[in-house]
Amino acid sequence: MALTDEELVAAFQRGDARAFDELVSRWDRKIHGAIYRVVGADEDTRDLCQEAFLKAYRGLGTFKQEARFSSWLYQIAINVCRDRLRRRRGKVAVSLDELEDAREGRLRAGSPSPLELVEARDLRHLVAAAMATLSAEEREVVILKEYQDLTFPEIAEALEVPLSTVKTRLYRGLSQLRHRLERQGVHGNSPVPAPIQ
Repeated sequence: MALTDEELVAAFQRGDARAFDELVSRWDRKIHGAIYRVVGADEDTRDLCQEAFLKAYRGLGTFKQEARFSSWLYQIAINVCRDRLRRRRGKVAVSLDELEDAREGRLRAGSPSPLELVEARDLRHLVAAAMATLSAEEREVVILKEYQDLTFPEIAEALEVPLSTVKTRLYRGLSQLRHRLERQGVHGNSPVPAPIQ
């Protein structure tokens, strides 16, 4: 039976370095995804992910399990992203993952048609552009809720803000995204051509 995050933290604090390796293995993909969505630069993502795990490694010895490990780790990752974005002086480019099949040009049986791939890529770019217009606080909450599937309490813990603030930022962020995308001709889950101006 796999150990919980909290059990792995306790094992690491007792001197078992392999416990941290297990935590990295368990959380690397999610933290990488969150960082990528916040900073939007693939070349920076791996470095920032390593920086976040290094900070976690250094701080885990004194980590008090008053918060969930996952919330604490997301908090570190978000802070690493905030530091990088501050160094960029507000030049935030949010990008979403490109479709692997579209990039490699592979078509398999049952896979989307080239037109569907182009439409999906275009929709991703519209969403990325709309995400870039959100405030940093709204963007962080939207990413943690909609892309990382964190609960409201987990987001509040990770960002160190009240639960009501998380809900407000999410509501405002999603409302702004919806309005911006509707102005681009996107309604519901499928793109609709924008009207000719």
